[in-house]
Amino acid sequence: MDEAVPVVPAVPLAERLERIKSPRLQNQRQTAVVLSAIEDTLRTQNHEFTATAYFAALLALLSQTISSSNDLVNKDLATSVVYLLDLITAYVPRPILRSKFSQILTSLAPALTHQDADAPLLRSSIGCLEALLVAQDNGAWALPQTQIGPRRAVAGLLLLAVDHRPKVRKRAHEALLKVLKSPPPSPSLDHPAADMCAETALHNLSDLAQVAGKKHKGRGPVSEEHHPSLIHALQLVKSIAAASGGWPAKKIDSLCECLLSISKSSNEYLSMGVFEIFEIIFEGMAGELASSKLPRLMEVISDLRPSQNDSQLLPPWIAILSRGYDVSAQINPEETFHKLPEVFDLISGFLASMSHNIRISASECLISFTATCIPITAILEPSIYDERVLEKLSKAAINLLNVKYQAAWMEVFNVLSALFDALKWRASPLLKEIVKTIGELRTNDSFTGKKEVDTVLGHAIEAMGPEAVIDTLPLNLLNPNSGLPGRAWLLPIFREHVINTNLMHFRSEFVPLSENVYQKVVDNGAMEKTIEIKIFETLVQQIWGLLPGYCTLPLDLTVAFDQTFAELLANVLYKQTDLRVDVCKALQLLVESNKETLAIDGMEEDLILQRRITKVEAQQNIDHLAMFAGNLLAVLFNVYSQTLPQFRGYILQCINAYLSITTEKELLETFTRVTSMLEAALTESTAQTQADKQKQKLPANSMPPTSHTLMDLVITLSIYLPRSSFPTLFSLAALILPQSSDPQLQKKAYKLLPRLATSPTGVLALQDRNSDLQQLLLRCASSASAPSRRDRLAAIAVVTSYLPPTSLHFIPSILSEVVISAKEVNEKARSAAFDLLVLMGRKMSAGGLIAQSQMPHMPADAPNAEASLEEFFTMVSAGLAGSTPHMISASITALTRILYEFHAELSERVMEDLVSTMAIFLDSNNREIVRSVLGFIKVAVVSLPENIVRPRLEALVPNLMGWSHEHKARFRAKVKHILERMMRRFGYEAVDKWCPENDKKLIHNIRKSRERNKRKKEVVGDTGDNDTEDKVTKRKSRFESEFDEAIYGSGSEAGGSDRSEDADESDNDISNRRKGAKAYIVEDEDEPLDLLDRKALGSISTTKPIRFKSASANGTARKKAKTDLDGKLIFGDDDDDEMLIDFDKKGNSVKVSGREEPGDGTLEGGINAYVDAIRGRDAVQRGRGGRLKFSNRKEKADEMDVDDDTELQREVKKSKDSRGLNRLRSLGRGRGDAKGGGGARGARGAREQRKSFSGAKMGGGRVSKSVPRGGSKGGGRSGGLRGRR
Repeated sequence: MDEAVPVVPAVPLAERLERIKSPRLQNQRQTAVVLSAIEDTLRTQNHEFTATAYFAALLALLSQTISSSNDLVNKDLATSVVYLLDLITAYVPRPILRSKFSQILTSLAPALTHQDADAPLLRSSIGCLEALLVAQDNGAWALPQTQIGPRRAVAGLLLLAVDHRPKVRKRAHEALLKVLKSPPPSPSLDHPAADMCAETALHNLSDLAQVAGKKHKGRGPVSEEHHPSLIHALQLVKSIAAASGGWPAKKIDSLCECLLSISKSSNEYLSMGVFEIFEIIFEGMAGELASSKLPRLMEVISDLRPSQNDSQLLPPWIAILSRGYDVSAQINPEETFHKLPEVFDLISGFLASMSHNIRISASECLISFTATCIPITAILEPSIYDERVLEKLSKAAINLLNVKYQAAWMEVFNVLSALFDALKWRASPLLKEIVKTIGELRTNDSFTGKKEVDTVLGHAIEAMGPEAVIDTLPLNLLNPNSGLPGRAWLLPIFREHVINTNLMHFRSEFVPLSENVYQKVVDNGAMEKTIEIKIFETLVQQIWGLLPGYCTLPLDLTVAFDQTFAELLANVLYKQTDLRVDVCKALQLLVESNKETLAIDGMEEDLILQRRITKVEAQQNIDHLAMFAGNLLAVLFNVYSQTLPQFRGYILQCINAYLSITTEKELLETFTRVTSMLEAALTESTAQTQADKQKQKLPANSMPPTSHTLMDLVITLSIYLPRSSFPTLFSLAALILPQSSDPQLQKKAYKLLPRLATSPTGVLALQDRNSDLQQLLLRCASSASAPSRRDRLAAIAVVTSYLPPTSLHFIPSILSEVVISAKEVNEKARSAAFDLLVLMGRKMSAGGLIAQSQMPHMPADAPNAEASLEEFFTMVSAGLAGSTPHMISASITALTRILYEFHAELSERVMEDLVSTMAIFLDSNNREIVRSVLGFIKVAVVSLPENIVRPRLEALVPNLMGWSHEHKARFRAKVKHILERMMRRFGYEAVDKWCPENDKKLIHNIRKSRERNKRKKEVVGDTGDNDTEDKVTKRKSRFESEFDEAIYGSGSEAGGSDRSEDADESDNDISNRRKGAKAYIVEDEDEPLDLLDRKALGSISTTKPIRFKSASANGTARKKAKTDLDGKLIFGDDDDDEMLIDFDKKGNSVKVSGREEPGDGTLEGGINAYVDAIRGRDAVQRGRGGRLKFSNRKEKADEMDVDDDTELQREVKKSKDSRGLNRLRSLGRGRGDAKGGGGARGARGAREQRKSFSGAKMGGGRVSKSVPRGGSKGGGRSGGLRGRR
């Protein structure tokens, strides 16, 4: 083997030394001084500044820093010298490094072994050793470690690789990695020092593991505590394994044993380190050179099998074994596959373990085996031996459903799903027994794993096909016997998982079943639908819902899809509207699934990826479907015309699929029929007057006019038509576009041009007819309706994108319409206008000729003009002289958009003129104009160069302050954001300098807000609150484009900034709402809150309500209010022998103690209640004009309860008129305490009303005259006004 050519560093030595000569940091100056001294010495001795000269001078200088006792005389000087040696050694020729190895190593030894050596000195020394060791040959590596040679240097690196300092340790690992990956030329695969490194690292790791085990005896071999030294040793093993292409074969046994003993630790760092080492070892063995080590490693790992119930060691051992067989399957797939049944049985035994972790690990390992160890050849073309292996594997999988694995059935189901995916169609008939067993489990009502079983059955259906599953688990839907249960639950699983199967099975199995079930629905007739009939209707929908899956890359399309089946689908489309979605989707998938197979890249066919369908067969399927495309399109066109517009999307997608495979002849015939019908419909529509159209008030769900439907079909057909039919297509568009009487039809016609731009043939046609389309769009400008604005702009954009350089006069001709569209109400129309302006700007900046004589309203002798970006800005600026504020505002908005897009390409003169002009418009009295100017200024402040905006702050700031007092249309907030942006970019002093004295308060407020936010960020940074910091500094943009963010946003720029105080407060509010503030429901103790009630919001509080003390705290027990037989409340004293009220013959009330109270359920009580209602003191009377009149007379008891509550007295005085009555009613709705309520009360009632807004729900009712108003249990009536709840 030839010696490898040394790698020359990419950066030249002179360039690296030049950087050192101009240090930026204090600690680099010493190195610069040393380098300068060396160069002076070389210059004095007339030596060239070569790497060898620097190297010799540095070695001589290094010897001066070491005393006779091998101690460092000057540590700072030694650090600088070794640093320069590290830098220069990579440029020194290798023969010199070999010859001077002993001298260099002897000089570096004190730096490496000194106890006070700092990390910078050690890192540089390690770098020198790395360059020296890489340069050594086989002769040097053959020297023993006892002599001064490379092996002694490697021993020093191994010691530094477990140093407690992270940077030193990392540099040593890097050096070892490079040395071991750069072996000298030899026939051996490993580096000569690989065995030594592996032995030393393994010995160190074993010693540390034993020490940790002895210290913590009784708590496992390795403590759960953090062991830095053990982790450092694992990292060293990892580095050596990564460099050696695995691990030396002689040391694999002891390494695996040591790693497995460490892996049982619960310390995540140790476990992670062990798995990373095994991963690196396996990755190193995946190559052809190191693959010979793998069998020995797998044998060692298998021999180290832990105990059956070792929950700590067994999961990592299983994971390592899984990864090993994964690598083995990549190197020797056939041999690994033949071993799979044996290993599968070995791991399956762990599923019977009582430990959940062991079962999980075993199931994941089995899933990995099925996914990686079964080769593709065993599925596509299995040999006899492969079939035997698959049979053994299937038997092992069937055994997993035994009772002894019942605790692990959830894990077993995952394994079975993976096995079905791996075996694919070979699963039938190997795994039929599994389908039968889990199907019987699914029908058991007491079984709880039905969801998991459904998942397994879904994978079985995908792999075996629905036919094999139904043969094993019949549906039994029509006549289920007692011994054969119905399995309608299988239909939803079929719908989700049927794919790539025989379409004939659907015709033979499900079409007759659907007919029989549907016949039962038809037999029911017009009678009321029973539950059984509704179930049958659902079954019909579920059966036809399977058709899309059967039509996804079927295996027998050319046989199963014939004329009979096509007619059946057509009848279903016509007669059963509920099934149209599934049928259309199925027809669409027939085409698209075969097209996807044809689109797969690669010369060699992957039958697994293509699902057993070759590209030749896919093309045959497409050709077969093309034979039915014409008839199917006719059916779909008819169905499309019979469907409401909001439900047509899926039909149009299906039409597109079949148009793409239709022959050119049938396309032309279809196009001719559709256009002729459209012309007839247009003639009929034109003959109908506008008045007649307005008289026809169509319902909301009515069918659109025929012309609309036909125009949709024409647009769909357009991209598939040959170029010979394009004249007819464009003439049709020219006929429809000028008609403003039908805006929707005009809108559809404008969609034709963007549709054509999506096909190569359409692009050619647009280029050829570009001039005609320009004239057509210009002629139709006056007749364009508002609903078609967005689509018209899209059509203009298509024509503009294909403009030749000699036809740029179209841009100024149509520009005014585009500019005015920038103020459209419709957001999509505005976006289209902005995009079109940018497109026009790019077209103009590309250069060309503007023939002004061909522009409207221009003289014939107008000179031509050169197209440029500045010329485009001049054209848009012409709108600033418009006669209406709307046009001026639109022009400013358009200028803002194109300035934001092209400011980097504009000259400073144009930008200065624009900013100066906008400063003038800022003085306008029209709010619409000023609103647009504010957006322009914001973009200018953010985007334009500082030397353009800063000199104009003198004019901008005072004019902006003039609008800071305007609150309409958020002018104040916009001005504040602009000022904040100015202060970020130009500084507070620059803005404050030109601000009027009367308005400086706003400037100061912005400055204080920014400083406050800055302090908050500093506090967050100091406390390390990452969540809060992310919320403050990393805000997600709310806008879809950068331009919208520049115009409307107030967030910080790239350099980081603060936001206004208002924005922060609003953000806090939003965050509070997102987090969800606490809410409390204020509820009555006896009646829960009705959340459907409109008044429920009044009982929901954001503050915690105060619970009032019960009456028992005052010595009186609290009781529920009494009710009579009619449910009416009874109020009275708290005594059991309460005073009741009766009425004499004249209707006056008398006090009795009997039960003849009004409303007590007796005949006398009922009569008394009626008399009280019509003749009592509080009876309602009708006054003049039929108005209700309430008595305001009071008794002494009432007057005694009224204190000096002046507000309530004023309300009572005003109650004589109707307005005062209404106010008194509203006042009377206030609630009392726990259960009291009432109308306009006395003083105590008023006090209770003021207290009750935070209390529970109050009730109201009648109060007898003997009870004072506003008591603890009742509300009162005053002046005949009854309290309400």
